[in-house]
Amino acid sequence: MQIDILTLFPGMFKGVFEESIIKRAQAANKIKINLYNLRDWSSDKHKKVDDKPFGGGPGMVICCQPVFDAVKELVANASKKRNTQYARRNTKVILLTPQGKQLSQKLAQKLSRNKHLILICGHYEGVDDRVRKELVDEEISIGDYVLTGGEIPAMVLVDTVIRLVPGVLGHKDSIKQESFSGNLLEYPQYTRPAVYKGLRVPHVLLSGDHNKIQQWRKKQAKKITCQKRPDLI
Repeated sequence: MQIDILTLFPGMFKGVFEESIIKRAQAANKIKINLYNLRDWSSDKHKKVDDKPFGGGPGMVICCQPVFDAVKELVANASKKRNTQYARRNTKVILLTPQGKQLSQKLAQKLSRNKHLILICGHYEGVDDRVRKELVDEEISIGDYVLTGGEIPAMVLVDTVIRLVPGVLGHKDSIKQESFSGNLLEYPQYTRPAVYKGLRVPHVLLSGDHNKIQQWRKKQAKKITCQKRPDLI
């Protein structure tokens, strides 16, 4: 999978993408992440990418010109790399915006099946709406709150999606047992020691009876989901 990120602040991503699973996934060539500064496509001599909104109002709006030109070039580059006839439909363009569909495990699973994602990080008062209407395939939000830009939501989306790419996680069953898989939260987890300050690990987990352990875990997952997220049931 290739993920291209258009942002005004590429430096924000470096620490996040140079650690842990994301770092290992890139090193193993399971994913390729490219960070692009949107200003590189600005036609303005000062590399300005924003302007005052028509109709008045506070703040600035990102102009459509650099975004249109950037997406066109990134799609063309993806075509050249694959040495094949590459249609625009092979790329999914995503705008990170509070107005978008809320990111979920189900949506992340769907996105993980794509070969090429382009993420557009909004900033200021947002992006010229012609970008949304003409370029964007999916608008995604990470929650009902407002952030200073789309950079942090893009980091969240990347982390959520790439761990679902085959071969990224060490154990193939890890994804199946995680929270939100099957609309259930994850069951409780324990490790050594079996007793700590009088607090004991449930006996069934020490029994060695795998059928009973699976039944216990399923029951606990349902119980926790009912208590904490009944909306998922």
